[in-house]
Amino acid sequence: MRHFSYYYELSEHDKSLLLALEQSPMAVETGTTLWEEGDEAKEFCTFKKGWAYSYRFLENGSRQLIELYLPGDIIGLREFAFSQRLAGVKMVEDGEVCFFPHQHLLDLFRRSFVLTSILFAIASRQQVLITERLVNLARRNARQKLAHFLLEISQRLSQTQTGSLSDSFHLPLSQELFADLLGLSPVHVSRTFSALHEAGLVHRERHHVTLHDLQALKREADFDERYLIDNMRPLFSGLPRISDKAS
Repeated sequence: MRHFSYYYELSEHDKSLLLALEQSPMAVETGTTLWEEGDEAKEFCTFKKGWAYSYRFLENGSRQLIELYLPGDIIGLREFAFSQRLAGVKMVEDGEVCFFPHQHLLDLFRRSFVLTSILFAIASRQQVLITERLVNLARRNARQKLAHFLLEISQRLSQTQTGSLSDSFHLPLSQELFADLLGLSPVHVSRTFSALHEAGLVHRERHHVTLHDLQALKREADFDERYLIDNMRPLFSGLPRISDKAS
């Protein structure tokens, strides 16, 4: 609810439709595979708790992480027009997910213009996240890659959970997952965290990260947050307010 409300104010009708997508949550354990590449794509899922990642295996057996999913995310939007999964999805930690068939989303499209617009915006932003991931892998050095990633996660968490930019947060990723996400070796990830720590920018203790100087970290990463902070309020500025509709 917080995630969708970030884009635009929701009516009670919109909220009830969203809540219908989170019925019958299923507990899933760390390492659980929600689906694999090539599986039949016939449903989405919403995340109530926990983190997950999507991935592809290459011909040489190596793995590339494509995206991280946080509580409040909907997984599977990119495969709506496909009959098979384009990537696998696995849990990073214990969590709760709610599966629902594609037909439920079609019903939501029919019943709410606002939610349809927000879902389109979320799908668009997911594409931009992939673009940023590509630039991160191809053009940034190790310090920039890690700094940019940490700032991105901080901003995403602020929109779905805390409501404000967080400089201290839970980050349940192993060295191996960091390596597969950033295109580095686990040893290089460890050294880069140490370098950012020595520069007074980042402190990591197990699965908790603190960003000591957000502005300096943004300069380090050449971080432009526009792809994360835009919402749809300006787009809907000409429409009647929800309170006006209710009256």
